[in-house]
Amino acid sequence: MNLISKLPLLFHTIRHLKTVQVSARIILNVKKFFPYKTDWNQHTELNTSNLKFTDSIPFPITNYGNSFEFLNLKKEFVDSIDWNWLGNGRLWAYNLNYFEYLDQKDITREQGIKLIEDYIRQLSNCKVGMEPYPLSLRCFNWIRFFTRHRISNPKFDSVLFKQLDLLTHKLEYHLLGNHLLENSFALLFGAYYFNDDRLYEKAKAILIPQLKEQILNDGAHFELSPMYHCTMLFRMLDCYNLVSNNTLFDSELVPVFKEKTELMLSWIKAITFRNGNIPLMNDAAFKIAPSTKQLTDYATRLGLGVDKQIKLNDSGYRKFNTHKFELVADIGCIGPDYQPGHAHADTFSFELHINNRPVIVDSGTSTYEVNDARFYERSTMAHNTVAVQGLNSSQVWGGHRVAKRAKVKITKDLPDLISASHNGYQSLGQTHTRTFQNTGNDIRIIDEITQQGIYYLHFHPDEEFRVCDQTIVGKDYSVTFSGVDSIECFDSEYSPEFNKRIPSKSVKITFKNRLETQFK
Repeated sequence: MNLISKLPLLFHTIRHLKTVQVSARIILNVKKFFPYKTDWNQHTELNTSNLKFTDSIPFPITNYGNSFEFLNLKKEFVDSIDWNWLGNGRLWAYNLNYFEYLDQKDITREQGIKLIEDYIRQLSNCKVGMEPYPLSLRCFNWIRFFTRHRISNPKFDSVLFKQLDLLTHKLEYHLLGNHLLENSFALLFGAYYFNDDRLYEKAKAILIPQLKEQILNDGAHFELSPMYHCTMLFRMLDCYNLVSNNTLFDSELVPVFKEKTELMLSWIKAITFRNGNIPLMNDAAFKIAPSTKQLTDYATRLGLGVDKQIKLNDSGYRKFNTHKFELVADIGCIGPDYQPGHAHADTFSFELHINNRPVIVDSGTSTYEVNDARFYERSTMAHNTVAVQGLNSSQVWGGHRVAKRAKVKITKDLPDLISASHNGYQSLGQTHTRTFQNTGNDIRIIDEITQQGIYYLHFHPDEEFRVCDQTIVGKDYSVTFSGVDSIECFDSEYSPEFNKRIPSKSVKITFKNRLETQFK
Protein backbone atom coordinates (compact mmCIF):
# COMPACT_ATOMS: atom_id res chain seq x y z
CA MET A 1 0.00 0.00 0.00
CA ASN A 2 1.55 3.33 -1.08
CA LEU A 3 1.32 6.56 0.87
CA ILE A 4 -1.41 8.10 -1.32
CA SER A 5 -3.76 5.13 -0.86
CA LYS A 6 -2.95 5.05 2.86
CA LEU A 7 -3.86 8.72 3.46
CA PRO A 8 -7.63 8.11 3.99
CA LEU A 9 -6.84 5.30 6.43
CA LEU A 10 -4.42 7.55 8.31
CA PHE A 11 -6.95 10.37 8.46
CA HIS A 12 -9.77 8.20 9.83
CA THR A 13 -7.34 6.62 12.31
CA ILE A 14 -5.72 9.79 13.60
CA ARG A 15 -8.88 11.89 13.86
CA HIS A 16 -10.12 9.76 16.77
CA LEU A 17 -6.99 10.25 18.87
CA LYS A 18 -7.06 12.29 22.06
CA THR A 19 -5.06 15.50 22.25
CA VAL A 20 -2.86 13.97 24.95
CA GLN A 21 -1.95 11.11 22.60
CA VAL A 22 -0.92 13.46 19.81
CA SER A 23 1.11 15.73 22.10
CA ALA A 24 2.72 12.74 23.81
CA ARG A 25 3.79 11.31 20.44
CA ILE A 26 5.35 14.65 19.46
CA ILE A 27 7.22 14.74 22.76
CA LEU A 28 8.43 11.17 22.20
CA ASN A 29 9.86 12.12 18.82
CA VAL A 30 11.65 15.11 20.34
CA LYS A 31 13.05 12.98 23.16
CA LYS A 32 14.77 10.76 20.61
CA PHE A 33 17.26 13.58 20.15
CA PHE A 34 17.66 14.05 23.92
CA PRO A 35 17.49 10.54 25.39
CA TYR A 36 17.24 10.07 29.13
CA LYS A 37 20.57 8.61 30.24
CA THR A 38 21.02 6.18 33.08
CA ASP A 39 24.29 4.99 34.60
CA TRP A 40 23.43 1.37 35.36
CA ASN A 41 26.83 0.71 36.94
CA GLN A 42 26.50 3.33 39.66
CA HIS A 43 24.67 1.75 42.57
CA THR A 44 22.86 3.65 45.30
CA GLU A 45 21.93 2.39 48.75
CA LEU A 46 18.14 2.30 49.11
CA ASN A 47 15.72 1.36 51.84
CA THR A 48 13.12 -1.24 50.96
CA SER A 49 9.92 -2.37 52.64
CA ASN A 50 9.35 -5.84 54.02
CA LEU A 51 6.16 -6.41 52.05
CA LYS A 52 3.49 -9.03 52.70
CA PHE A 53 1.91 -10.76 49.73
CA THR A 54 -0.65 -13.55 49.58
CA ASP A 55 0.12 -16.37 47.13
CA SER A 56 -0.79 -15.26 43.62
CA ILE A 57 -1.35 -17.32 40.43
CA PRO A 58 1.80 -19.17 39.30
CA PHE A 59 3.02 -18.54 35.78
CA PRO A 60 3.12 -21.47 33.30
CA ILE A 61 6.54 -23.09 32.82
CA THR A 62 8.33 -21.25 30.02
CA ASN A 63 11.97 -21.16 31.18
CA TYR A 64 14.30 -24.16 31.09
CA GLY A 65 17.73 -22.77 31.99
CA ASN A 66 18.89 -20.90 28.89
CA SER A 67 15.90 -22.15 26.90
CA PHE A 68 12.59 -20.30 26.70
CA GLU A 69 9.20 -21.10 25.19
CA PHE A 70 6.59 -18.41 24.63
CA LEU A 71 3.64 -18.27 22.24
CA ASN A 72 4.29 -21.90 21.21
CA LEU A 73 7.77 -20.97 19.91
CA LYS A 74 10.94 -22.20 21.60
CA LYS A 75 14.49 -20.83 21.56
CA GLU A 76 17.62 -22.15 23.26
CA PHE A 77 20.48 -19.71 23.79
CA VAL A 78 23.74 -21.63 23.64
CA ASP A 79 26.33 -19.32 25.19
CA SER A 80 24.39 -16.46 26.76
CA ILE A 81 20.88 -15.08 26.54
CA ASP A 82 20.33 -12.49 23.84
CA TRP A 83 17.71 -10.29 25.47
CA ASN A 84 17.17 -8.43 22.17
CA TRP A 85 16.61 -11.57 20.07
CA LEU A 86 13.82 -10.95 17.54
CA GLY A 87 13.95 -14.24 15.65
CA ASN A 88 10.48 -15.24 16.88
CA GLY A 89 9.01 -11.74 16.54
CA ARG A 90 8.79 -8.71 18.81
CA LEU A 91 6.00 -10.11 21.00
CA TRP A 92 8.16 -13.14 21.79
CA ALA A 93 11.06 -10.82 22.69
CA TYR A 94 8.73 -8.84 24.93
CA ASN A 95 7.81 -12.03 26.78
CA LEU A 96 11.49 -12.78 27.26
CA ASN A 97 11.93 -9.36 28.87
CA TYR A 98 8.80 -9.51 31.04
CA PHE A 99 10.46 -11.98 33.47
CA GLU A 100 7.08 -13.53 34.27
CA TYR A 101 8.83 -16.90 34.43
CA LEU A 102 10.27 -15.80 37.79
CA ASP A 103 6.89 -16.92 39.12
CA GLN A 104 6.65 -20.27 37.36
CA LYS A 105 6.10 -23.26 39.63
CA ASP A 106 9.47 -24.99 39.46
CA ILE A 107 11.93 -22.08 39.34
CA THR A 108 14.26 -21.80 42.32
CA ARG A 109 15.50 -18.71 44.08
CA GLU A 110 18.99 -19.32 42.71
CA GLN A 111 17.79 -19.77 39.12
CA GLY A 112 15.84 -16.53 39.29
CA ILE A 113 18.81 -14.64 40.70
CA LYS A 114 21.05 -16.03 37.93
CA LEU A 115 18.65 -14.74 35.24
CA ILE A 116 18.43 -11.31 36.87
CA GLU A 117 22.22 -11.08 37.17
CA ASP A 118 22.61 -11.99 33.51
CA TYR A 119 20.14 -9.29 32.55
CA ILE A 120 21.92 -6.67 34.65
CA ARG A 121 25.27 -7.57 33.05
CA GLN A 122 23.78 -6.82 29.63
CA LEU A 123 21.52 -3.98 30.72
CA SER A 124 23.27 -1.23 28.76
CA ASN A 125 22.55 -3.15 25.53
CA CYS A 126 18.98 -4.23 26.32
CA LYS A 127 16.95 -2.16 23.86
CA VAL A 128 13.76 -4.24 23.67
CA GLY A 129 13.47 -4.42 27.45
CA MET A 130 13.74 -0.66 27.82
CA GLU A 131 10.51 -0.11 25.89
CA PRO A 132 7.93 1.02 28.47
CA TYR A 133 5.59 -1.98 28.29
CA PRO A 134 8.17 -4.74 28.96
CA LEU A 135 9.94 -2.36 31.34
CA SER A 136 6.73 -2.07 33.39
CA LEU A 137 6.10 -5.81 33.56
CA ARG A 138 9.71 -6.58 34.43
CA CYS A 139 9.73 -4.12 37.36
CA PHE A 140 6.45 -5.59 38.56
CA ASN A 141 7.74 -9.18 38.34
CA TRP A 142 11.12 -8.45 39.92
CA ILE A 143 9.39 -6.92 42.94
CA ARG A 144 7.10 -9.94 43.31
CA PHE A 145 10.15 -12.24 43.11
CA PHE A 146 12.21 -10.22 45.62
CA THR A 147 9.26 -10.10 48.01
CA ARG A 148 8.44 -13.79 47.81
CA HIS A 149 12.02 -14.93 48.35
CA ARG A 150 12.96 -12.16 50.81
CA ILE A 151 15.88 -11.11 48.61
CA SER A 152 17.83 -8.12 49.90
CA ASN A 153 20.44 -7.16 47.31
CA PRO A 154 21.59 -3.50 47.08
CA LYS A 155 22.69 -3.90 43.44
CA PHE A 156 19.33 -5.40 42.42
CA ASP A 157 17.45 -2.68 44.29
CA SER A 158 19.51 0.09 42.72
CA VAL A 159 18.98 -1.23 39.18
CA LEU A 160 15.28 -1.75 39.87
CA PHE A 161 14.84 1.79 41.15
CA LYS A 162 16.60 3.22 38.09
CA GLN A 163 14.31 1.23 35.82
CA LEU A 164 11.29 2.65 37.64
CA ASP A 165 12.74 6.14 37.33
CA LEU A 166 13.29 5.55 33.60
CA LEU A 167 9.67 4.41 33.32
CA THR A 168 8.44 7.74 34.73
CA HIS A 169 10.00 9.37 31.66
CA LYS A 170 8.41 6.86 29.26
CA LEU A 171 4.77 6.67 30.38
CA GLU A 172 2.64 5.58 27.44
CA TYR A 173 0.27 8.51 27.12
CA HIS A 174 0.63 8.20 23.35
CA LEU A 175 -1.19 4.85 23.58
CA LEU A 176 -3.25 5.07 26.81
CA GLY A 177 -5.44 1.97 27.38
CA ASN A 178 -3.97 -1.13 29.00
CA HIS A 179 -0.41 0.08 28.34
CA LEU A 180 -0.77 3.12 30.59
CA LEU A 181 -2.42 0.96 33.26
CA GLU A 182 0.51 -1.47 33.18
CA ASN A 183 2.86 1.51 33.64
CA SER A 184 0.89 2.60 36.71
CA PHE A 185 0.81 -0.91 38.22
CA ALA A 186 4.61 -1.04 38.05
CA LEU A 187 4.92 2.39 39.66
CA LEU A 188 2.53 1.35 42.43
CA PHE A 189 4.54 -1.77 43.23
CA GLY A 190 7.72 0.32 43.13
CA ALA A 191 6.18 2.87 45.49
CA TYR A 192 5.36 0.18 48.04
CA TYR A 193 8.67 -1.64 47.65
CA PHE A 194 10.75 1.51 48.16
CA ASN A 195 8.15 3.36 50.31
CA ASP A 196 8.49 6.19 47.81
CA ASP A 197 5.94 9.03 47.87
CA ARG A 198 6.91 10.33 44.43
CA LEU A 199 6.27 7.00 42.72
CA TYR A 200 3.04 6.59 44.67
CA GLU A 201 1.65 9.95 43.63
CA LYS A 202 2.50 9.27 39.98
CA ALA A 203 0.84 5.86 40.15
CA LYS A 204 -2.28 7.20 41.87
CA ALA A 205 -2.61 10.10 39.44
CA ILE A 206 -2.87 7.55 36.61
CA LEU A 207 -4.79 4.78 38.35
CA ILE A 208 -7.85 6.58 39.68
CA PRO A 209 -8.97 8.34 36.45
CA GLN A 210 -7.90 5.48 34.18
CA LEU A 211 -9.75 2.81 36.17
CA LYS A 212 -12.83 5.00 36.17
CA GLU A 213 -12.65 5.25 32.38
CA GLN A 214 -11.30 1.84 31.42
CA ILE A 215 -13.60 -0.35 33.55
CA LEU A 216 -17.11 -0.07 32.13
CA ASN A 217 -20.31 -0.10 34.19
CA ASP A 218 -20.84 -3.82 33.59
CA GLY A 219 -17.25 -4.58 34.61
CA ALA A 220 -15.63 -5.10 31.19
CA HIS A 221 -12.24 -3.63 30.35
CA PHE A 222 -13.04 -1.12 27.64
CA GLU A 223 -10.76 -2.61 24.98
CA LEU A 224 -13.26 -5.52 24.90
CA SER A 225 -10.81 -8.38 24.56
CA PRO A 226 -11.70 -11.15 27.05
CA MET A 227 -8.01 -12.17 27.09
CA TYR A 228 -6.76 -8.69 27.98
CA HIS A 229 -9.60 -8.35 30.46
CA CYS A 230 -8.28 -11.43 32.29
CA THR A 231 -4.73 -10.05 32.16
CA MET A 232 -5.85 -6.70 33.58
CA LEU A 233 -7.95 -8.44 36.24
CA PHE A 234 -4.95 -10.57 37.25
CA ARG A 235 -2.87 -7.41 37.66
CA MET A 236 -5.69 -5.72 39.58
CA LEU A 237 -5.90 -8.67 41.97
CA ASP A 238 -2.16 -8.45 42.55
CA CYS A 239 -2.53 -4.73 43.29
CA TYR A 240 -5.36 -5.40 45.73
CA ASN A 241 -3.16 -8.08 47.30
CA LEU A 242 -0.41 -5.47 47.72
CA VAL A 243 -2.44 -2.56 49.10
CA SER A 244 -4.66 -4.66 51.39
CA ASN A 245 -1.75 -6.56 52.97
CA ASN A 246 0.47 -3.52 53.53
CA THR A 247 -0.54 -0.38 55.42
CA LEU A 248 1.64 2.14 53.57
CA PHE A 249 0.06 5.32 52.15
CA ASP A 250 -2.93 4.91 54.49
CA SER A 251 -4.24 2.02 52.34
CA GLU A 252 -6.36 4.58 50.49
CA LEU A 253 -6.48 2.55 47.26
CA VAL A 254 -7.96 -0.55 48.93
CA PRO A 255 -11.63 0.37 48.25
CA VAL A 256 -10.78 1.41 44.67
CA PHE A 257 -9.21 -1.94 43.81
CA LYS A 258 -11.85 -3.88 45.73
CA GLU A 259 -14.73 -2.30 43.82
CA LYS A 260 -13.14 -2.65 40.38
CA THR A 261 -11.77 -6.19 40.80
CA GLU A 262 -15.10 -7.55 42.03
CA LEU A 263 -16.87 -5.88 39.12
CA MET A 264 -14.34 -7.17 36.57
CA LEU A 265 -14.58 -10.68 37.99
CA SER A 266 -18.37 -10.62 37.70
CA TRP A 267 -18.14 -9.66 34.01
CA ILE A 268 -15.69 -12.36 33.00
CA LYS A 269 -17.71 -14.98 34.89
CA ALA A 270 -20.85 -13.79 33.08
CA ILE A 271 -19.37 -14.42 29.61
CA THR A 272 -17.30 -17.52 30.38
CA PHE A 273 -18.66 -20.79 28.97
CA ARG A 274 -19.50 -23.68 31.26
CA ASN A 275 -16.40 -25.58 30.10
CA GLY A 276 -14.24 -22.72 31.46
CA ASN A 277 -13.30 -21.16 28.12
CA ILE A 278 -13.55 -17.47 27.39
CA PRO A 279 -14.84 -16.36 23.97
CA LEU A 280 -11.93 -15.53 21.64
CA MET A 281 -13.34 -12.22 20.48
CA ASN A 282 -11.13 -9.39 19.30
CA ASP A 283 -7.46 -10.06 20.10
CA ALA A 284 -7.76 -13.13 22.31
CA ALA A 285 -6.09 -16.52 22.64
CA PHE A 286 -5.87 -19.28 25.20
CA LYS A 287 -2.80 -19.85 27.43
CA ILE A 288 -1.91 -16.16 27.68
CA ALA A 289 -3.96 -14.95 30.64
CA PRO A 290 -5.11 -16.88 33.72
CA SER A 291 -8.40 -18.74 33.41
CA THR A 292 -11.63 -17.51 34.96
CA LYS A 293 -11.38 -20.28 37.56
CA GLN A 294 -7.81 -19.29 38.50
CA LEU A 295 -8.89 -15.67 38.86
CA THR A 296 -11.92 -16.64 40.94
CA ASP A 297 -9.85 -18.85 43.23
CA TYR A 298 -7.28 -16.08 43.69
CA ALA A 299 -10.00 -13.54 44.50
CA THR A 300 -11.40 -15.98 47.08
CA ARG A 301 -7.97 -16.29 48.72
CA LEU A 302 -7.89 -12.49 48.97
CA GLY A 303 -11.33 -12.40 50.63
CA LEU A 304 -13.01 -10.63 47.73
CA GLY A 305 -16.63 -11.21 46.74
CA VAL A 306 -16.89 -13.66 43.85
CA ASP A 307 -20.66 -14.15 43.56
CA LYS A 308 -21.79 -10.70 42.47
CA GLN A 309 -24.27 -10.81 39.59
CA ILE A 310 -24.17 -8.13 36.90
CA LYS A 311 -26.28 -7.24 33.86
CA LEU A 312 -24.27 -7.16 30.65
CA ASN A 313 -24.72 -3.75 29.06
CA ASP A 314 -21.96 -1.22 28.24
CA SER A 315 -19.53 -3.78 26.86
CA GLY A 316 -21.92 -4.86 24.10
CA TYR A 317 -21.45 -8.51 25.04
CA ARG A 318 -24.57 -10.59 25.66
CA LYS A 319 -25.08 -14.22 26.59
CA PHE A 320 -27.93 -16.71 26.12
CA ASN A 321 -28.03 -19.84 28.25
CA THR A 322 -30.25 -22.92 27.97
CA HIS A 323 -29.59 -26.44 29.22
CA LYS A 324 -28.02 -27.26 25.81
CA PHE A 325 -26.97 -23.94 24.27
CA GLU A 326 -24.58 -21.19 25.33
CA LEU A 327 -24.23 -18.25 22.96
CA VAL A 328 -22.03 -15.21 23.50
CA ALA A 329 -22.67 -12.36 21.08
CA ASP A 330 -20.88 -9.08 20.47
CA ILE A 331 -23.39 -6.36 19.60
CA GLY A 332 -21.30 -3.42 20.77
CA CYS A 333 -18.96 -0.98 19.09
CA ILE A 334 -15.40 -2.14 18.57
CA GLY A 335 -13.92 -0.41 21.62
CA PRO A 336 -12.66 3.03 22.65
CA ASP A 337 -12.38 5.26 19.59
CA TYR A 338 -8.92 6.49 20.55
CA GLN A 339 -7.48 3.01 21.23
CA PRO A 340 -9.00 0.21 19.10
CA GLY A 341 -5.66 -1.55 18.63
CA HIS A 342 -6.94 -4.96 19.76
CA ALA A 343 -10.24 -4.75 17.86
CA HIS A 344 -11.38 -6.96 15.00
CA ALA A 345 -14.00 -6.20 12.34
CA ASP A 346 -16.35 -8.62 14.10
CA THR A 347 -19.51 -6.59 14.75
CA PHE A 348 -22.44 -8.93 15.57
CA SER A 349 -20.23 -12.03 15.65
CA PHE A 350 -20.92 -14.79 18.17
CA GLU A 351 -19.63 -18.08 19.56
CA LEU A 352 -21.92 -21.02 20.27
CA HIS A 353 -21.39 -24.01 22.55
CA ILE A 354 -23.75 -26.98 22.33
CA ASN A 355 -23.87 -29.62 25.05
CA ASN A 356 -20.86 -28.07 26.76
CA ARG A 357 -18.49 -28.07 23.76
CA PRO A 358 -17.49 -25.40 21.23
CA VAL A 359 -19.30 -25.72 17.89
CA ILE A 360 -19.31 -22.26 16.28
CA VAL A 361 -16.05 -20.54 17.12
CA ASP A 362 -14.17 -17.33 16.49
CA SER A 363 -11.21 -17.89 14.17
CA GLY A 364 -8.91 -16.69 16.95
CA THR A 365 -5.61 -14.79 17.05
CA SER A 366 -2.34 -16.46 16.07
CA THR A 367 -0.04 -13.47 15.56
CA TYR A 368 0.52 -9.74 15.99
CA GLU A 369 2.99 -9.63 13.12
CA VAL A 370 1.90 -7.52 10.15
CA ASN A 371 1.20 -10.30 7.65
CA ASP A 372 -1.60 -12.05 5.76
CA ALA A 373 -2.60 -14.13 8.80
CA ARG A 374 -3.04 -11.01 10.92
CA PHE A 375 -5.06 -9.27 8.20
CA TYR A 376 -7.36 -12.27 7.82
CA GLU A 377 -7.86 -12.91 11.54
CA ARG A 378 -9.00 -9.32 12.06
CA SER A 379 -11.29 -9.37 9.02
CA THR A 380 -15.08 -9.70 9.01
CA MET A 381 -14.80 -12.91 6.98
CA ALA A 382 -12.93 -14.56 9.86
CA HIS A 383 -15.93 -14.08 12.15
CA ASN A 384 -19.47 -15.39 12.45
CA THR A 385 -21.20 -12.43 10.91
CA VAL A 386 -22.11 -10.84 7.58
CA ALA A 387 -19.68 -9.30 5.07
CA VAL A 388 -20.71 -7.25 2.06
CA GLN A 389 -18.79 -7.25 -1.23
CA GLY A 390 -15.73 -8.67 0.51
CA LEU A 391 -15.30 -5.57 2.71
CA ASN A 392 -14.76 -5.36 6.44
CA SER A 393 -17.42 -3.83 8.66
CA SER A 394 -14.66 -1.71 10.24
CA GLN A 395 -11.49 -0.71 8.39
CA VAL A 396 -8.89 -2.72 10.27
CA TRP A 397 -5.41 -2.25 8.85
CA GLY A 398 -1.76 -2.63 9.77
CA GLY A 399 -1.18 -4.70 12.86
CA HIS A 400 -3.25 -2.68 15.34
CA ARG A 401 -4.97 0.10 13.42
CA VAL A 402 -8.60 0.91 12.62
CA ALA A 403 -9.79 3.69 10.30
CA LYS A 404 -13.58 3.94 9.77
CA ARG A 405 -15.50 2.03 12.44
CA ALA A 406 -18.94 0.44 12.47
CA LYS A 407 -21.30 2.25 14.83
CA VAL A 408 -23.95 0.14 16.55
CA LYS A 409 -27.49 1.09 17.50
CA ILE A 410 -29.30 -1.36 19.80
CA THR A 411 -33.07 -1.31 19.24
CA LYS A 412 -34.18 -4.17 21.51
CA ASP A 413 -32.34 -5.51 24.53
CA LEU A 414 -34.39 -8.13 26.38
CA PRO A 415 -33.22 -11.22 28.29
CA ASP A 416 -34.15 -13.52 25.40
CA LEU A 417 -34.14 -11.16 22.40
CA ILE A 418 -31.54 -8.68 21.20
CA SER A 419 -31.71 -6.62 18.02
CA ALA A 420 -29.20 -4.08 16.71
CA SER A 421 -28.02 -2.38 13.53
CA HIS A 422 -24.62 -1.12 12.40
CA ASN A 423 -23.52 1.28 9.68
CA GLY A 424 -20.23 -0.35 8.73
CA TYR A 425 -21.36 -0.65 5.10
CA GLN A 426 -22.90 2.78 4.73
CA SER A 427 -20.43 3.62 1.94
CA LEU A 428 -22.24 0.88 -0.06
CA GLY A 429 -25.65 2.18 0.94
CA GLN A 430 -26.29 -0.82 3.18
CA THR A 431 -27.22 -1.30 6.83
CA HIS A 432 -26.85 -4.62 8.62
CA THR A 433 -29.43 -5.52 11.27
CA ARG A 434 -29.09 -8.69 13.34
CA THR A 435 -31.51 -10.16 15.86
CA PHE A 436 -30.66 -12.94 18.31
CA GLN A 437 -33.55 -14.82 19.92
CA ASN A 438 -33.51 -17.54 22.54
CA THR A 439 -36.80 -19.46 22.50
CA GLY A 440 -35.69 -21.93 25.16
CA ASN A 441 -35.61 -24.79 22.67
CA ASP A 442 -33.54 -23.21 19.91
CA ILE A 443 -31.47 -20.18 18.99
CA ARG A 444 -32.62 -18.00 16.09
CA ILE A 445 -30.61 -15.35 14.28
CA ILE A 446 -32.23 -13.02 11.77
CA ASP A 447 -30.04 -10.96 9.44
CA GLU A 448 -31.44 -8.12 7.39
CA ILE A 449 -29.46 -6.16 4.84
CA THR A 450 -30.40 -3.75 2.08
CA GLN A 451 -29.03 -5.83 -0.79
CA GLN A 452 -26.80 -8.92 -0.76
CA GLY A 453 -24.55 -10.26 1.97
CA ILE A 454 -22.41 -13.28 2.80
CA TYR A 455 -22.83 -14.82 6.23
CA TYR A 456 -19.83 -16.77 7.53
CA LEU A 457 -19.96 -19.61 10.06
CA HIS A 458 -16.75 -21.09 11.45
CA PHE A 459 -16.90 -24.56 13.00
CA HIS A 460 -14.58 -26.00 15.63
CA PRO A 461 -12.04 -28.42 14.08
CA ASP A 462 -13.54 -31.35 16.02
CA GLU A 463 -16.99 -30.82 14.52
CA GLU A 464 -18.17 -33.11 11.75
CA PHE A 465 -21.19 -31.97 9.77
CA ARG A 466 -22.81 -32.22 6.35
CA VAL A 467 -24.85 -29.80 4.26
CA CYS A 468 -28.26 -31.05 3.09
CA ASP A 469 -30.11 -28.53 0.93
CA GLN A 470 -30.61 -25.55 3.27
CA THR A 471 -29.64 -27.34 6.47
CA ILE A 472 -26.35 -28.14 8.19
CA VAL A 473 -26.55 -31.37 10.18
CA GLY A 474 -24.15 -32.12 13.03
CA LYS A 475 -24.04 -35.04 15.41
CA ASP A 476 -26.54 -33.59 17.91
CA TYR A 477 -27.83 -30.41 16.28
CA SER A 478 -29.04 -28.90 13.04
CA VAL A 479 -28.71 -25.43 11.54
CA THR A 480 -31.58 -24.53 9.23
CA PHE A 481 -31.55 -21.46 6.97
CA SER A 482 -34.46 -19.61 5.41
CA GLY A 483 -33.79 -17.15 2.59
CA VAL A 484 -30.61 -18.75 1.21
CA ASP A 485 -29.25 -18.13 -2.29
CA SER A 486 -26.34 -20.56 -1.88
CA ILE A 487 -24.39 -22.49 0.78
CA GLU A 488 -20.72 -23.36 0.29
CA CYS A 489 -18.24 -25.17 2.54
CA PHE A 490 -14.60 -24.10 2.49
CA ASP A 491 -11.35 -24.95 4.27
CA SER A 492 -10.27 -22.56 6.99
CA GLU A 493 -8.10 -22.40 10.10
CA TYR A 494 -8.82 -22.11 13.81
CA SER A 495 -6.19 -20.32 15.91
CA PRO A 496 -6.95 -20.83 19.61
CA GLU A 497 -3.36 -19.95 20.61
CA PHE A 498 -0.56 -17.81 19.25
CA ASN A 499 1.33 -19.50 16.42
CA LYS A 500 -1.12 -22.40 16.42
CA ARG A 501 -3.33 -22.84 13.35
CA ILE A 502 -5.56 -25.92 13.13
CA PRO A 503 -7.29 -26.90 9.86
CA SER A 504 -11.06 -26.54 10.16
CA LYS A 505 -14.21 -26.19 8.09
CA SER A 506 -16.32 -23.10 7.55
CA VAL A 507 -19.48 -22.27 5.64
CA LYS A 508 -20.50 -19.16 3.74
CA ILE A 509 -24.16 -18.47 3.05
CA THR A 510 -25.12 -15.98 0.35
CA PHE A 511 -28.47 -14.21 0.77
CA LYS A 512 -30.42 -11.13 -0.21
CA ASN A 513 -32.36 -8.84 2.09
CA ARG A 514 -33.22 -11.33 4.85
CA LEU A 515 -31.83 -14.57 6.26
CA GLU A 516 -33.10 -16.58 9.21
CA THR A 517 -30.83 -19.11 10.94
CA GLN A 518 -32.17 -21.63 13.43
CA PHE A 519 -29.93 -23.74 15.69
CA LYS A 520 -31.79 -26.69 17.22
